[in-house]
Amino acid sequence: MPINRQARGGQKPLVVALVYEGLCSFEFACVTEVFGLPRPEYGERWYRFETCAASRKPLRTRYGLRIVADAGLDRLAKADTVIIPGWKAVDAPVAPRIRDALRQAHARGARLVSICSGSFVLAASGLLDGHRATTHWRYADALRSMYPCITVDPDVLYVDEGNNIMTSAGSAAGLDLCLHLVRRDFGPDVANQVARRLVIPPHRDGGQAQFVKQPVPKHEHGALAKVIASMQRRLSEHQPIAELAIMAAMSERSFMRHFKAATGTTPADWLVSARVNRARELLESTPMSVDAIAGACGLGSATTLRHHFRRRLGISPVTYRARFRQESNTRHPR
Repeated sequence: MPINRQARGGQKPLVVALVYEGLCSFEFACVTEVFGLPRPEYGERWYRFETCAASRKPLRTRYGLRIVADAGLDRLAKADTVIIPGWKAVDAPVAPRIRDALRQAHARGARLVSICSGSFVLAASGLLDGHRATTHWRYADALRSMYPCITVDPDVLYVDEGNNIMTSAGSAAGLDLCLHLVRRDFGPDVANQVARRLVIPPHRDGGQAQFVKQPVPKHEHGALAKVIASMQRRLSEHQPIAELAIMAAMSERSFMRHFKAATGTTPADWLVSARVNRARELLESTPMSVDAIAGACGLGSATTLRHHFRRRLGISPVTYRARFRQESNTRHPR
């Protein structure tokens, strides 16, 4: 049964990060910035944040910093969310007691989250078997080879299948997943405020593919940036390729080529993703009907919205809304 993440006995929900010798410092910093920074503007609702480790001795991070964990692995028995901020190496063994502690935490109902190569720790624990997961694109083949029972998706920024286990792609994609957790726990308005303080977008479109290839030259990026901003503003409108190409001052063929190089996808697929993301936001924050949301997002009909929503998120719009409201009511009872 899922944990009531709001509080036990009036306490704030507890987020615990696993730390270890050779800790990935950047990924850990992303976690602490979102969950460990005091946010008095949210009163008594915000998270408690602690660290735990298999060893209580001082640990040296990848960049030479030293850290002493707040607690041992027994702290996972109290955690509402457990985060693994990367792992020392994809082939580095995971201690049996770490694997056991994670399995016990998940069985108890804790939410388990990995960033970048942290997915290898969850994989070693057997918790990703039969599920879809992601990791940094450089490690995707290794994860697929080492753990063939996992469906590895190397193109997304994060994966949340609704089973209390979530994985993110490399490094900064951890911030995307952390904001997703905040959005699930506190709603889109709070997630947007946290993103604003971090000076990052509250939700990025696309996946890892957009970061693999060389970035487009600046003079091309400027033109495309204006077109993409216009596409985002006009999601409810029909946006033919010919019109977008004219806006970018390119031929249609050049526009398609440069757009793919810049985003890792086609204009049509980008629009579908953006429209589904907008639908998700409206499902979370408004009582609009699915038909009305489909029209407002440019997907035309509820049937089309359901098709794309299920294809990209693995769930129907109605089920998504019900789950979001259930989680919101459970974590923040009035």
